[in-house]
Amino acid sequence: MSTQTFVKDADWLDWEASPSKPQFVVPVGAVDAHCHVFGPGNLFPFAPERKYTPCDASRDQLFALRDFLGFEKNVVVQATCHGSDNSALLDVLEYSNDKARGVVTVTPDVTEAELARMHELGVRGVRFNYVKRLVDPKPDEYYRAIVDKIRPLGWHVVLYFEPSDLREKGDFFRSLNVPIAIDHMGRPDVSKPLDNPDFELLQTFMRDNDNVWCKVSCPDRLSLSGAPLYADVVPFAKAIVEEFPDRVLWGTDWPHPNMKKDVPDDGILVDYVPSIATTPALQQKLLVTNPNTLYWS
Repeated sequence: MSTQTFVKDADWLDWEASPSKPQFVVPVGAVDAHCHVFGPGNLFPFAPERKYTPCDASRDQLFALRDFLGFEKNVVVQATCHGSDNSALLDVLEYSNDKARGVVTVTPDVTEAELARMHELGVRGVRFNYVKRLVDPKPDEYYRAIVDKIRPLGWHVVLYFEPSDLREKGDFFRSLNVPIAIDHMGRPDVSKPLDNPDFELLQTFMRDNDNVWCKVSCPDRLSLSGAPLYADVVPFAKAIVEEFPDRVLWGTDWPHPNMKKDVPDDGILVDYVPSIATTPALQQKLLVTNPNTLYWS
């Protein structure tokens, strides 16, 4: 156990401890394909280079939420507050009874033995974060060296970026030659029309690359109109789900890092799903078939 004590940021908003029970019953085998754990900091210290210090959010609390919302499995994505120390995430996988998979953050000097251990535990991807308020992005060569090491394992790359990053780095992303999953639809500006150039660039990127997946998650981060309907986000997510039904994923984003106004109710987030995947067939693909194909096949 670490002897370090961490004090969360003064403006940190904790996750909702008593979410509502969703009215929408997710299909059997559903996967929450984007969530995180934080610490606990006394067991799994936060990274010195982090740009935020969160509250604790443990694996037991994650599993309890999974069961409460009706999901069978989780995909846990490494949180930037932990840097490239994936210990907290790997701990989740070790205790998940094969009901969790992981997306890690690694550096180019990661060894084949380390990657092999991660793969055995259930890691299936690495995450590259380009959102500058959260991290300091590295040069292309840094990321390419990592991709060269994970490619033999059949892993994919999860990309977190904003529209300007796709314009700047799109050619590099296309050159990686591994499957890609885009976090939160590339953070579109939902105050703009659906046919705005930034969102069209994302759609074109997916049309031109059949190994690109997209998470239609986090309406709470994108919406100006707000809960419970997140009505301004719906047309964007619905367009992606309907055009690319076999390459979409969804997740709660629990415990909702770096929310500044309020923290979403996870039950309301689940009830949002039928507004973007409007038929049982689309819901089955979004919540069951696609995440199981990418992470458990």
